[in-house]
Amino acid sequence: MTRRVLPYRTPSENVISAEDWHLVTPDGDIAAPEALPDWDYRMNLRLRRVVNVDLDRARTESGLPADAPLLLSAVWTATGSNLSGPAQHLRLPRAGTVPMKIDFELSGTNLGGLLLLDTALVLAERRPDARPASPRRAGSILWSDRRALRLQGDAPQFPMAVIDFSLTSFPDNAAWHLQISGSLESATMGALLLLVNERNTVTATAFANAAKPRQIDRLVLSAVYADAARLMVEHALSHEDFSEESDYPDDSLGATMLILFDRLFPDQSITDMRLRQRQSPSLFASDLQAAVTIFEVS
Repeated sequence: MTRRVLPYRTPSENVISAEDWHLVTPDGDIAAPEALPDWDYRMNLRLRRVVNVDLDRARTESGLPADAPLLLSAVWTATGSNLSGPAQHLRLPRAGTVPMKIDFELSGTNLGGLLLLDTALVLAERRPDARPASPRRAGSILWSDRRALRLQGDAPQFPMAVIDFSLTSFPDNAAWHLQISGSLESATMGALLLLVNERNTVTATAFANAAKPRQIDRLVLSAVYADAARLMVEHALSHEDFSEESDYPDDSLGATMLILFDRLFPDQSITDMRLRQRQSPSLFASDLQAAVTIFEVS
């Protein structure tokens, strides 16, 4: 592991012993894998790990007094949504070797792409009387590590919100609306937003039951996903520079569109599908309906 060089003293690596991250599931804890192929935005993630800190050595080797306040901090970053935030801050006791349990839950609607989990031991308060070469600023990092977890489910991965359409410019009786904004280079999670009309109880209930859907919920969700796929493909094809040779940033809207297109039409070129859309819109719509396998639910 690469160790960054800081302008102040830090403790030895063996002062902190960090256990692996675990996913907390209804069936118990499992070691966090490198990727979650079945993840989608409806899946919240609860993560847990234990970090053992030798507090006496941590302070001594950093040149800090025995009463210097320390924090164990966990921060998350999602590349697909361009969002990040603090997950948990734990204030450490004064002495001894203590196991600190980090345990938090992240909302799936805020995630996507690569989930980065940063853990750090930091100085909690500024120390104006610090000795030379010892940390003095609040937030000075004494130790840190990073773990990456790729969220790569095939289900639509974009944030959603349930709102009252009567308070918006959308038709009161519409069931849902997919907003697509920004360029194809924009982050997917920032460019897509699925709005569900709370006044349409059938659709709103289907999303509320998405973790354990009934048969009717599966049919509704299938219709929403089919419509979202149609809108995304049509949006991509409207950009003349959208092609197999396009080079979009990872987790961008363009990259997501290419993945979606390849999954829906693996044997068709983008140029051919663009021509079909323009020359025979009804046939194109049927092709897309078949590709998303609408209403094929178990």
